Amino acid sequence: MKLTRRGVIQAAAALGVAQTLGCATTPKAGPVPGPEAEDPKGKPLSILILGGTRFLGPALVERAQERGHTLTLFNRGKSNPGLFPNVEKLQGDRDPTKGEGLKALEGRKWDVVIDTSGYYPRIVKASADLLAPNVGQYVFISSISVYKELTKSNLDETAPVATIDPAAKEEITEQSYGAFKALCEQAAEAAFPGRALNIRPGYIVGPDDGSDRFTYWPLRVARGGEVLAPGDGEDPVQFVDARDLAAFIIRNVERRTMGVFNVTGPTKPINMRTFLEGVREVTGSDARFTWVETPFLEQQKLMPIAEIPIWAARTGAEGGLGRVSIERAIQAGLTVRPLADTVRDTLAWFRTLPPERQEKQRAGIPADREREMLAAWHQAKGTGTAKAAE
Repeated sequence: MKLTRRGVIQAAAALGVAQTLGCATTPKAGPVPGPEAEDPKGKPLSILILGGTRFLGPALVERAQERGHTLTLFNRGKSNPGLFPNVEKLQGDRDPTKGEGLKALEGRKWDVVIDTSGYYPRIVKASADLLAPNVGQYVFISSISVYKELTKSNLDETAPVATIDPAAKEEITEQSYGAFKALCEQAAEAAFPGRALNIRPGYIVGPDDGSDRFTYWPLRVARGGEVLAPGDGEDPVQFVDARDLAAFIIRNVERRTMGVFNVTGPTKPINMRTFLEGVREVTGSDARFTWVETPFLEQQKLMPIAEIPIWAARTGAEGGLGRVSIERAIQAGLTVRPLADTVRDTLAWFRTLPPERQEKQRAGIPADREREMLAAWHQAKGTGTAKAAE
């Protein structure tokens, strides 16, 4: 398994997954309603989802159906076409220059559109401009990667965002991903002034996560033995279960909430040590964590995101990604399930996949490279044999 940072970004984008890498002006935020345990069901809404068949999309469909809303999915019909046989499906292409383009959406009306599959501003502008006269609200799934200064902690929705030439080549890289997402936010807001809800998730995790970023850790810890753990255990980590993200989005669609929200979790900060120990408790394994200092990882060119997913050194160039402010989302009703539930459900889902897929993990340290790095670390520290810190 050969992993590259850029490759994981591109793969995650192709899977319809929001990344926490990269770099976008902030839309004006509207008033924030207070949190509630559960909103009473109101008038059913008609909701169009651009995408809807991968990871976050199905979670949104399921949550919306639970709440009594009517769904329409618009996509190319290539991914999981058998999902949701009772939901209306329209086929076309987000790119209006390809095939039938957006023709299937012309003249149709919905209360809300949720855009889960927009990565380039030209594409988002095309759908937003077309739908603006006939749709009440545009929800765009962006990313916390939009922020310019990713070294800073407690970034809130007013923090400066990254920029890129709108005419730049449409290619997702670690440099362009967040900035393109920022331009997409602006395109949605321009077409729907005062009627746009821009959601900036962190790592989206849980069952159906085809990127394997979060999934790597439950699988590796469950395997037991000596586990290479990055840093000193104190680096903060953030992620959100796709089902909790979907619930937040549908709740705020029902409330007609507008503006921009960082949406990640947990709602109470945790660090990498707490995260891994929590995973070990769920799996019941004999995993022993050897904490390997950040400078050594950098020297050995072990790559965050690709080989060490979820984690970023708090003193590094992306140290702020594990400590983004989510206070506004909490006030708007964000709730998250316990870590144990996400770990347990993710493992159960992954073990239902075909054996050949389970053997080809898309993120994490390959076993032979982990052994090599642990041996090099012990040699550098003069410990000789493997000695793990509990």
